[in-house]
Amino acid sequence: MALDASLGSHEAISQGFRWDIPPRFNIGVAVCDRWALNPTTASSPALIVEGTDGTTQITTFAALKVESDRVANGLAGLGVKRGDRVAILLPQRRETVAAHVAIYKMGAVAVPLFTLFGQDALTYRLGNCGASVVLTDGANAARLMEAIAPLSPRPKVVVVDPGGPAGAIDLADLLARSASDFSPVDTAADDPALIIYTSGTTGKPKGALHAHRVLLGHLPGVEMPHDFFPREGDLFWTPADWAWIGGLLDVLLPSLFHGKPVLAHRAAKFDPDAALDLMARHRVRNVFMPPTALRMIRHLPDERVRGRVALRSLGSGGETLGRDLLDWGTEVLGVPINEFYGQTECNLVVANNAALFPTRPGAMGKAVPGHRVAIIGEDGREKADGELGLVAIARPDPVIFLEYWNNPEATAGKFIGDWLVTGDMGHRDPEGYLWFKGRDDDVITSAGYRIGPGEVEDVLSTHPAVAQVAVVGMPDPERTEVVKAFIVPKDLKVLDDPERAARLGREIQDFAKTRHAAHAYPRQIAFLEALPTTATGKIRRKDLRELT
Repeated sequence: MALDASLGSHEAISQGFRWDIPPRFNIGVAVCDRWALNPTTASSPALIVEGTDGTTQITTFAALKVESDRVANGLAGLGVKRGDRVAILLPQRRETVAAHVAIYKMGAVAVPLFTLFGQDALTYRLGNCGASVVLTDGANAARLMEAIAPLSPRPKVVVVDPGGPAGAIDLADLLARSASDFSPVDTAADDPALIIYTSGTTGKPKGALHAHRVLLGHLPGVEMPHDFFPREGDLFWTPADWAWIGGLLDVLLPSLFHGKPVLAHRAAKFDPDAALDLMARHRVRNVFMPPTALRMIRHLPDERVRGRVALRSLGSGGETLGRDLLDWGTEVLGVPINEFYGQTECNLVVANNAALFPTRPGAMGKAVPGHRVAIIGEDGREKADGELGLVAIARPDPVIFLEYWNNPEATAGKFIGDWLVTGDMGHRDPEGYLWFKGRDDDVITSAGYRIGPGEVEDVLSTHPAVAQVAVVGMPDPERTEVVKAFIVPKDLKVLDDPERAARLGREIQDFAKTRHAAHAYPRQIAFLEALPTTATGKIRRKDLRELT
C-alpha cells in the first residue's frame, strides 16, 4: 500500500497504487504492539519528549506498550467498555500517546480536545459525545472540573500530574493498581476509533467519527508531500497540537505506524527561533509546519535561519502559500515546502511533491494516489477541466469519516450521491493540478485553525452587553484571517462613546478567551447599530467583510 517511488512519475504511481485494507485492524496494535513485540524493534525509540525544563525523555516501543497496557487496564477498571468515548485534554507529552494507544486497543473511541478550548467549548463537546472519562493534566484540571459540572452523568476525570483537584483520579495511583499486560480487542477496520470535532458555519460543532482504517487512509497523503516517508534516520515533529487531525493523523500516528520516532514539544507560544533550535538539537528531518508558523520563521533575517536545520521534508497545509514563501523555503531552509489539502472529515487527499512534478504557486497540488478527487456540480456530475465547481472525493475511500456523531442529517448533507463534498470551490487544470477558489461556507482559517463563526457567535451572544453578533474572517498578512465580531450592543449609547466602546471590546475579548477558546477569540471588534440582513432575515456576511 506504500507509494512506489521507483515508478518515477505521479501518473505512474497513481495508476500502480492499490489499497490493501485488512478486514481486521487496530490502530493501537499497528502503532505500538507490533513493534514492541518484535525483538529487533522493541527498544527502538517511539517518542522523544523535550520538557519545558530542557530535559529529554525517550520512550521505546516496549515501554509505550507497557504504559498503554496499564492505562487500558486502568480505564477498564473505571468501567470503560468497547465503544465508550474517552476524551484526552492533554498537550504533546508521553501520556497523551499512551492514552491514545490504550483507547484504541480497548476498542473504545478517543476524543482529542484542544487545551486552549474554553469552558463552554469543553462542556459542549464532552456532553455531545457522552464521554465517560477525560484524561487531563494539572494545568487544565480545574477548568475541566468546571466544564463538566453541568453534565449529567459527569465523566470521571483522570489527572496525569500529582495534586489534582478534589474529585479527580490520580493517574499514578490508577496505574499502580493496573496490570502491565493487556489483550487488545479484535476490531474491524471499519469499527469506530476516533471523534474529532470540526467547526461549521452555523450551529454547534460536529464530531467527525472515524474508523480504525483512517490511519491507513492517511498514509499515502503523508508519504507523498514528505518525499516518500519513511526513510532511514527520519524523525518527525510538528508544532501543531495533537488534538487536531493535522498533528495526530498527519504526524504522530503515521510515524509510529512506520516505526519512526516522533519529537514531542509544545511551547505555550510558538517562537520561531526556539523552533529552529529545537529542530537542530534533535536533528529533526521531517516537519509539518502550519503556514502561520512558516511565516513567523520567514520574518527572521535569512542569516539567522540558513543552515540551522537539516530537513529532508517539509509539509504545510491549511491555506495556500505564495510564490515568495515557497521560493524562500527552497533557498533558505534548503528543502521544498510541499503543500497538501484535506479536512477533518477526509484528510490529505491532495498534495505536492516537488520531486514528482513542479509546484505551481496557488495550486493545492494533485490528487494523492488512492483518492479520486474531482470538481463536481450540485447535481453530482463532474465538471470539465477549467470549470468552477465543488471539490469532492469519491467513496468508498478509507480516509472518509463514518458519520457525524449523533447527527444523521448533517452526515447526509455532507454527500452528493457517492461524493463527499468538502464545501470548497475550485477547478482542475488539464495537467491535473487542483486550484482552490473559495469556500461555499463561512469557515474562518486563522493561523492554520479552521474556526466556525457559529460557535463563536453562540458564545458572544451570552455576554450581557451583546444584543446581536455576527462573526467573519478578515484578511491578515500573518494569520491569513483573523476573527472579527460585529456587535450590536444592548445599550446603543456605546456607539457614541469611543472610550467605553474600547473597554467593552476588551471585556468581550477576554470573555471569549475564557468561555470559548484562546485561538478563536475575536481579535477585532466593531460595534454597529444594526446588522445587515437579507429580506428573509439572514445576515449578509459579504456586506460585513466590506466594512472597514
